[in-house]
Amino acid sequence: MAAGETQLYAKVSNKLKGRSTPSLLDSLLGMGFPAHTVLKALAATGRKTVEEASDWLHCHCNDPSLDDPIPQEYALFLCPTGSLLEKLQEFWRESKRQCTKNRAHEVFPHITLCDFFTCEDQKVECLYEALKRAGDRILGSFPSVVPLVLHSSVSYLGFFVNDSPADVIREFAATFATEASVLAGRQPLPAPLCLPDFVDCTVKPCTKQLHLTLAHKFYPHHQRTLEQLARAIHPGHSCQWTAALYSRDMRFVHYQTLKALFQYKPQNERTSSRTVSAAARVRLGISHRTGCRGFLPENYTERASECDTWVKHRTYTFSLAVDLNSRKDGAAGSKRNGEFHPPQTSRSLSSVQALQATIVRKSVLVVRHGERVDQIFGKSWLQQCSTPDGKYYRPDLNFPCSLPRRSNGIKDFENDPPLSSCGIFQSRMAGEALLDSGIRITSVFASPALRCIQTAKHILEELKLEKRIKIRVEPGIFEWTKWEAGKAAPTLMSLEELREANFNVSMDYRPVLPLTSLMPAESYDEYVDRCAMSMERIVSICPEDGVILIVGHGSALDSCTRPLLGLPPRDCGDFAQLVRKIPSLGMCFCEENKEEGKWELVNPPVKTLTHGSNSAFNWRNWILGN
Repeated sequence: MAAGETQLYAKVSNKLKGRSTPSLLDSLLGMGFPAHTVLKALAATGRKTVEEASDWLHCHCNDPSLDDPIPQEYALFLCPTGSLLEKLQEFWRESKRQCTKNRAHEVFPHITLCDFFTCEDQKVECLYEALKRAGDRILGSFPSVVPLVLHSSVSYLGFFVNDSPADVIREFAATFATEASVLAGRQPLPAPLCLPDFVDCTVKPCTKQLHLTLAHKFYPHHQRTLEQLARAIHPGHSCQWTAALYSRDMRFVHYQTLKALFQYKPQNERTSSRTVSAAARVRLGISHRTGCRGFLPENYTERASECDTWVKHRTYTFSLAVDLNSRKDGAAGSKRNGEFHPPQTSRSLSSVQALQATIVRKSVLVVRHGERVDQIFGKSWLQQCSTPDGKYYRPDLNFPCSLPRRSNGIKDFENDPPLSSCGIFQSRMAGEALLDSGIRITSVFASPALRCIQTAKHILEELKLEKRIKIRVEPGIFEWTKWEAGKAAPTLMSLEELREANFNVSMDYRPVLPLTSLMPAESYDEYVDRCAMSMERIVSICPEDGVILIVGHGSALDSCTRPLLGLPPRDCGDFAQLVRKIPSLGMCFCEENKEEGKWELVNPPVKTLTHGSNSAFNWRNWILGN
């Protein structure tokens, strides 16, 4: 037993059979359980049902601390519900996905009213009565709308509650603290059982700035992304605020919370001792379900949130439209409701568009096209899929199902290859991820290369924007022509051919550089100059805030972003080395910082796409037994 636990156990040395809900207490005592363990079980399960308390007692029958008088710790939170909670849930998911986990993810969205305090098991119902009295007293003056003001710093992001509504909420917290301290601390005890340190229930209301934390102790480079996500939360969303009383086991406060992924049982004593000896691969833990100590393989667990083991006891909902009796002393809705679990429902188009409409910064998202067919099948790909009479057929599933019609026939695809089937899949997957990210695409520009226009088309289809946004074909962001095969300028599809092939391209857009201006084997300086000129024009003709999507080549991730960032072109050799490492659907995201009058590179709205290769297979070369 650790020294801290020994000291804690010594501090709490006596137990009382206090009063409790007669039906629960009597039923459990009638089953033969001792009074002190019954009280502990009721406190640990939120005093909801006989079945939950009985199950807890059976699970903890071998708990070495079952007879130790360790009380639960309790805290009072003000929790949002309704539309505001849904938006906060959306933020929790996206901030965790895009910026990894931070301290705010350990607990559900809440405003702390009274921080954790101890209360003996037999006096917990006094806390319920205190919550009811405080709620009834403040109900008439509780604000119909709680104003939330977004505050951001290098390590904190959240909403502050200001002005008179904050004063009313503080009054509620103070009233609960006073009532709880009086009700739970006034019961006299026999002289031999007096324990001044634990008989008094001291509850202290929060006196600091009332706040609802969105992110805490995050990486500084994630601040901009978190702020962008936070702007999608409108504090004015309809919301009923609920005061919720939670408890936690005070023994585990400074322990790491882990979730077991699989059941583990040593096969024999040798296995057990051998496993224990591998200290780097084993954890010593205490089961929250049984209270027993033991070793378990580290790869059988994963980190869980701090509040996963908390228990919700009672709630009080502030709503003038609801009858008082329907919300007084309301029981918790679930056995373990410490951390909310977002409903797994598909997001409707209207809700996505509503989320997208809230992101107002002007941004530029530069995306490389998907996998091209010659990238897999080599320079002779066209010969592999052509019949003697010049018709296209599909020799492999990674060849596209069909090719668009071109004026000079199939041979024009030789230096303007399409996406492979995997490239189409990659593009659609990226579009789906962009949809889930909630960003608002306002305009799309694409290189005139077919693979880029195809990528833009599939992304827009997944964003449900293929009919609303036309693709503007901009030759100024085409690949460095020195890298293109052939001594002549590449033969690219005209706008009319693209339109005929069902690409929703803009026929009215006047590009910065006409298609005929692309010269073969241009110099590096000529290439970066035309890209810089094109980006300056693109940003200037898109005055509205939102995301400008640029679909180009791997080189565009550098040549189209450095001019925005105010950086000079890279050395030609460094540029070539960098571009070789950019994968299909690689992304760079630039955001305008109007306050400082500059553009900044920030985290892309979606993660990178990684997958392995799949080599060709010929069944004729496969002989059984060899």
